Amino acid sequence: MQNQTLFHEIEQLKTEMITALMELIRVPAVGPENGGDGELQKAEKLTQLLCELGFDKIERYDAEDPRVSSGKRPNIIAYYNGETEAKRLWIVTHMDIVPPGEESQWTITKPFEPLLKSNCVYGRGSEDNGQSAIASVFAVKALKRLGMKPKRTVALAFVADEEQGSTLGIQHLISKGLFGKDDLIVVPDSGNGDGSFIEIAEKSILWFRIRTVGKQVHASLPNKGLNAYRIGMQVALALDKMLHAKYTFKDNKFDVPESTFEPTKKDKNVDAVNIIPGEDTAYFDCRILPNYDVDEVLAEITRVTAEFEKKTGAAITLEVLQKQVAPKLKVDNAEIVALLRKAIKEAKGLDARVGGIGGGTCAAFFRQIGIPAVVWSTVDEVAHQPNEYAKVENMVNDAKIFALLAIS
Repeated sequence: MQNQTLFHEIEQLKTEMITALMELIRVPAVGPENGGDGELQKAEKLTQLLCELGFDKIERYDAEDPRVSSGKRPNIIAYYNGETEAKRLWIVTHMDIVPPGEESQWTITKPFEPLLKSNCVYGRGSEDNGQSAIASVFAVKALKRLGMKPKRTVALAFVADEEQGSTLGIQHLISKGLFGKDDLIVVPDSGNGDGSFIEIAEKSILWFRIRTVGKQVHASLPNKGLNAYRIGMQVALALDKMLHAKYTFKDNKFDVPESTFEPTKKDKNVDAVNIIPGEDTAYFDCRILPNYDVDEVLAEITRVTAEFEKKTGAAITLEVLQKQVAPKLKVDNAEIVALLRKAIKEAKGLDARVGGIGGGTCAAFFRQIGIPAVVWSTVDEVAHQPNEYAKVENMVNDAKIFALLAIS
């Protein structure tokens, strides 16, 4: 009976949740690596919402970053006190977003002009990670409106810098000693369409840049130069072929069971068609199964680039942009997994399964320090895509499960 009353209260908050999500989408929070000015304006908007709800305590932990105009990257924690401080329930979402990409591909609405259509809220950052942030806030609002004191203190963390490695976000908070070994941590930053999948493992992440330097000349005189673009393409294709041929192991526990090695971004080289480029830069995003040693993979990449440098005469440099080694911590039997499975069963009638993903989330940093964090949410997996959206139904139902975790 108590749960049905709670569910009804959350349903009554649906319109407010939609409005709040749309307000967040209107405030871009792109990191400086992608030409943005960080999360400060969104943090201020979010703090205003949290203050209106009357959390017991709201804290800010800013990380210094001279690349943004404010010089800081904000991290917010909002506490709703429970019957005990032991085993606090943390729900960790991120404020930063990826850039919109090609705006011409946004055919429903513009990236930062949210639109409610067919029970979905469209806009950049709607599913990643606005949906879950709003769901966590309104789970607490429902509990407060009903006068229900949670079994354990609920701590909502809204962090910066997740899309670029979390150095100024969750890693900054971890360095402050805020998390206890017995805390229960949910990172709602991945999932599946019906909310039946609990992520307990991630692949290692390796991002790298290959810079090829040749000699720029007029395109009519290629014999006098060294085409860095051609060599750069050859290097990228050789790496692509080698990595896929050498690292073939599959683990069906993971969604995408094999390691992935994807050439992605490419920097601009020359301004005119009739110039042979003297410099070329390409990027790879690799998601590597935990059974492979990331340093050994890097050594193979270095070997290939050295071979091309020797046979072409170009200067080829490898720069690692991000290296995040997957922790070996076993999470399958953790208390938070059992509690989340129970809540999913009660709210959705589903038996949740556990497994791994290729995407990197804040949960990995908790596992590295021995805290068995899980990743869970109900999403259509449209993050980083044009016409990104969040289903209102998913946002409302996930709020129910967050509330159940607080009182279970």
